[in-house]
Amino acid sequence: MARKVLQKYLPHFHRVREHQTLRLFGSVALKDNLWHLNRRSVARAFAIGVFCAFLPIPGQMVVAAALAIVFASNLPLAVLLVWITNPITIPPIFLTGYLVGSWVLNIPPQHFAFEWSWAWFTEELYIIGLPLLVGSLICGAIGATVSYWSILLYWRWYVVRIWQTRHKRRVEKVLHDILEK
Repeated sequence: MARKVLQKYLPHFHRVREHQTLRLFGSVALKDNLWHLNRRSVARAFAIGVFCAFLPIPGQMVVAAALAIVFASNLPLAVLLVWITNPITIPPIFLTGYLVGSWVLNIPPQHFAFEWSWAWFTEELYIIGLPLLVGSLICGAIGATVSYWSILLYWRWYVVRIWQTRHKRRVEKVLHDILEK
């Protein structure tokens, strides 16, 4: 079942509950329903994780954890999915967000050379900040919606496939027992 696959890759509740970041949320983060794997909690966790991955802010994992608590989704999965944005994927994701935001706000995209410096960041943030934020929110909302419905549909398809396989085995067993008599 899809739950078994996820359980194989997700950390166990007892290992994670002592993590420093979760202490920010107190005992609320230790509620059992935040650690269960079911169709709805996993779909919500995917939506939250994907949405937060598109946010151009530091502390995406803390935001994902807070949203997972508010919307009662699977906490470790929501936090883990934030790592869709990593040092390799950040440039194309944020560039796409910036271009979408520029298009939506009808602001011509600015051409700039990226530098790893605080001065560059503070100067360019004033120019690219609003289109980046708007575009990232739009891309995050689209990604969250697509991932939410994809997980719900995949989970349903997977369960139906298992039911059909069980039914087929039962029918074959009954036919086999009838033919043996």
